[in-house]
Amino acid sequence: MTSSRRDFLRNGVLLAGAVPILGAAGCSTTDPEKEKAGGGTLERAKKQGYIQVGYANEAPYGFTTSDGKLTGEAPELAKVIFKELGINEVRGVQVAFDGLIPGVQARRFDAIAAGMFINPKRCAQISFADPEYIAKTAFMVPKGNPKGLKTFDDAIKQKVKVGVMKGAAEADYAEKLGVAKGDIKSFPDGPGAFDGLKAGRCDCIALTRISLVDLLSKHKNDPFEVTPAFDVMIDGKEQSGAGGFGFRTADTDLVQAFNGELTELKKNGRLLQILQPFGFTQAEMPGDRKAAEFCKA
Repeated sequence: MTSSRRDFLRNGVLLAGAVPILGAAGCSTTDPEKEKAGGGTLERAKKQGYIQVGYANEAPYGFTTSDGKLTGEAPELAKVIFKELGINEVRGVQVAFDGLIPGVQARRFDAIAAGMFINPKRCAQISFADPEYIAKTAFMVPKGNPKGLKTFDDAIKQKVKVGVMKGAAEADYAEKLGVAKGDIKSFPDGPGAFDGLKAGRCDCIALTRISLVDLLSKHKNDPFEVTPAFDVMIDGKEQSGAGGFGFRTADTDLVQAFNGELTELKKNGRLLQILQPFGFTQAEMPGDRKAAEFCKA
């Protein structure tokens, strides 16, 4: 992923002085030619002593606490890996989820630390490190699951309104699997989707099980539950949710160095130790799976 999950976006606004927002980070955009001459992003970050990462304020992936601390599975992993690479400080730049790729492309930050799913469409725009976790989709539904929702097929048959986070993989899943466009309700983030479910603007929320369990943990007194995770199949192919860091395509040395350190964390078991406080278990560990397999169409 502290304050209420519903408060995270509000906190991000209130803490603008402590955590740079996208517009403020734009003034620190680097000159590509000067950076190239100085050895690239990795060398520049080592020299300046910090690196900026983009995050979407979504627990448990990357978010700020009520006292302004940048945390979550991705930022905490970033702190460990970049320190090993000689970069002692990780600074966060908060943007909307669908602004992460444009932001890294525009050099407003150097990496995406948001648990972003690796897929062919995104791989055509940025380079991904190997996955740090594998996660499957689930629904948040009213207690008792009155509509009997287990998969997107059930959602289609019941003609329910499916809440999704704008820019997230589940929005594509719902559309490709045939959920009517009018029944796909987009929200800017998880807390917004929860508010939408509570207000009856949608009948369920489709996100990763990890996200939904974390979200519900902040609203234990509300009458909702999370369904078991399920496989999403599109055109006969399993849509595994593999989350990874995103980088500019030119930063091949940075990606290679990052992957090297990530591989070591997987081998010695430290990856699970870093991610475990945010609800990840051995079942979500990616093993030796590579980003390339998730980039294939």
